[in-house]
Amino acid sequence: MHPRPSPIAASLYTLRDLNADVIILHGPHGCCFRTGRLLEEDGVRVLTSSMAENDFVFGASEKLKKVLKKAEEMFNPELVGVVGTCASMIIGENLKDVIEEVDINATVLPVESHGGFGEGDNTEGAIAVLESATKYCIIDEEESSRQIKMLKLATQIEKTRGMAQGEYIKPSYGDNKEKIAKIIVEAIKNNKNVGFLLNSKKETSYLFSDILNFDYKMINPNNKPLIVANLDENIGLPRIRNHAKNIVNQLKSNGIEIDYITGGLDEYPVTADIAEEYLKNKNFDLIVVAGVPHALKIENLDLESIAVTDGPRLVEPLRNLGYNHVVAELDAHSKTLGVDEIVDSDFGTMIRTVIDWLNDD
Repeated sequence: MHPRPSPIAASLYTLRDLNADVIILHGPHGCCFRTGRLLEEDGVRVLTSSMAENDFVFGASEKLKKVLKKAEEMFNPELVGVVGTCASMIIGENLKDVIEEVDINATVLPVESHGGFGEGDNTEGAIAVLESATKYCIIDEEESSRQIKMLKLATQIEKTRGMAQGEYIKPSYGDNKEKIAKIIVEAIKNNKNVGFLLNSKKETSYLFSDILNFDYKMINPNNKPLIVANLDENIGLPRIRNHAKNIVNQLKSNGIEIDYITGGLDEYPVTADIAEEYLKNKNFDLIVVAGVPHALKIENLDLESIAVTDGPRLVEPLRNLGYNHVVAELDAHSKTLGVDEIVDSDFGTMIRTVIDWLNDD
């Protein structure tokens, strides 16, 4: 009942992850405005064909051709994505035919995705990009199939455990961060078994990994928390693998070691199950799950739990799943676009602040 992400936005982000140099939205200049502007911060040039009222009747193929030629002239790209929108797809614009009529040096991927009219889940936009990238030999069939499998599993998790369950969910900003940070610090101080699970998604991991970014020795040098994370550097598209590498290296430089790797940053729908299997016999007193906490079946683990999410509309579903405490981080996507190192999170900052207070006492 409430707004959900658009397949068009998912197409844009997936083209970004394929390291597209330019993305052209074949539609009005206002379509997917915020996502397009944000992706500019990630080094992607986002243009539109600027369809107008007459184009809904007569078509806008010539406008798209002009923008393709202009994109090559301005940016000399190697990879360009052309993404359909509600406007161009509903009138039946054939992106592939238009692209083949334009003689430019770049590889151009047609992506026939739009925001409604039967397109369904936002992940359908990402799948459309992957299928096109496979046809044009940007990625191989095996990687494309793996990616599509993960996207479908992610959709299933959102529909059954997240904020796409159908009913209206009132936004909530979760529990008081200072109170929850004190629970973590006190548990480590009092020799309780504490675990951290990073089960996060792509670039948002730069924010959620900050929650691991503290020195436990300043609390209790004899009680190291266990850290489990989906930070495999060898899985996923090049941009995603590089995110994992950056985070692991930065944590390591800060003296923080990952105890167990569950998989890659695009595998969060399945890495939660791997983490559950690993954690269930560890006799934890407290676990902190950051990123996509609803992927973990917390109801199967009998312990005190803290979820850290970036979705105000995920707070209540997480409580309903069985999390004792829920913390909400805001604007994770916008804060992590265009970065290549860990970003200070509100909750991570609060944990470090509580540690400082402890040492001041």
